[in-house]
Amino acid sequence: MQTNFTDKQLQDPGIQRANEILRACVHCGFCTATCPTYQVLGDELDSPRGRIYLIKDMLENERVPDEKTVKHIDRCLSCLACMTTCPSGVHYMHLVDQARAYIEDQYRRPWHDRALRGLLAAILPYPMRFRLALLAAKVARPARRLVPDPRLRAMLDMAPKTIPPVSRNDDPQVFPAQGDRRMRVALMTGCAQKALNTDINDATIRLLTRLGCEVVIAPGQGCCGALTHHMGKADAAHQSAAANIAAWQAAKAEAGLDAVVINTSGCGTTVKDYGHIFRNDPLAEAAAEVAALAVDVTELVQRLGLPEGAPKGLRVGYHAACSLQHGQKVKDAPKALLKRVGFEVAEPADSHLCCGSAGTYNLLQPEISGQLKARKLSTLAAIRPDVIAAGNIGCMMQIGSGSAVPVVHSVELLDWATGGPKPRALTEIA
Repeated sequence: MQTNFTDKQLQDPGIQRANEILRACVHCGFCTATCPTYQVLGDELDSPRGRIYLIKDMLENERVPDEKTVKHIDRCLSCLACMTTCPSGVHYMHLVDQARAYIEDQYRRPWHDRALRGLLAAILPYPMRFRLALLAAKVARPARRLVPDPRLRAMLDMAPKTIPPVSRNDDPQVFPAQGDRRMRVALMTGCAQKALNTDINDATIRLLTRLGCEVVIAPGQGCCGALTHHMGKADAAHQSAAANIAAWQAAKAEAGLDAVVINTSGCGTTVKDYGHIFRNDPLAEAAAEVAALAVDVTELVQRLGLPEGAPKGLRVGYHAACSLQHGQKVKDAPKALLKRVGFEVAEPADSHLCCGSAGTYNLLQPEISGQLKARKLSTLAAIRPDVIAAGNIGCMMQIGSGSAVPVVHSVELLDWATGGPKPRALTEIA
């Protein structure tokens, strides 16, 4: 794609990166075949190629974003299926991130949109605030029909039937390895996950220590920054990321680190991008080191190795989270591990398509999210699983809200198969 940025514009590192990405695009349209919003809406401007044209025009002409441009950028899930499909290597993620930050800086949204997005940014990254919000949502849910805004209704629907008690395993501490220590790793405990499902971190700690890892819960870590990053709130996102970098660098300085383990794939995609996010910052070197250490839990477990298990007689429907398969290119490890310990693994049709969760997308774009959710539930039901496994809390909540089949994290099944307790979701239906 031909671009016409001026020399002055190209002095801005963000514009320079956008220019590189735009020039890589050859308008082929392969991305439209795998874009969930284009599949649902059929509008060229709701495809990656259409959004790229909108972003180019907006950035190149330094124009104040209009309502039309903002609408189509907001409708993007950031599922990154387009990046998997693109034959030209267009790094759409960095481009849409740049566009969102530009929109946040240049566009004045209606007051109710600003209030809603500000509320999400002030609550979701903070586990205790989020817990209180979930409790409030449970109380208010009986009056759901009286709420006019579908986005607010989606927030009320988000509250689970039961909110788990705080897990003390998420407190700063060190869990010793069982037997000889093979690795020392930091576990990212996350933010929303600590309020929605404490079993995931508990299972991860048990599994990793069983496999010979000393697991560090570093003081000072928190939200990875993805939730605010994808809303264009760059300053807030960078503050969260910087706190994590400092926490994990301190843990590394104390006794070394072999990995930073992440069991929420949406967080993993962002942490692995810290090197790019801070490339022009004094934190550049430290951020790049942390990004290089970051691994999805299934990547690390595959590296450590698992004993082969006997058949479990359980059919697992594996849902590939977009942030794992497209964002991190981790496709085979989760399935291979589940099969190795004895589960039968099946994948639904169109497994590359998003379930509609996508961070805050199911709250900000509930109608489109609902259509994608229905598609995903239909394809999962068709493979008749006994349990559905995923590697991202957002996907688990989205699918679990509409499925009669229990939904668990992949690591819960791996933990159970190697000596841990049966996942709570399976126990509750037994």
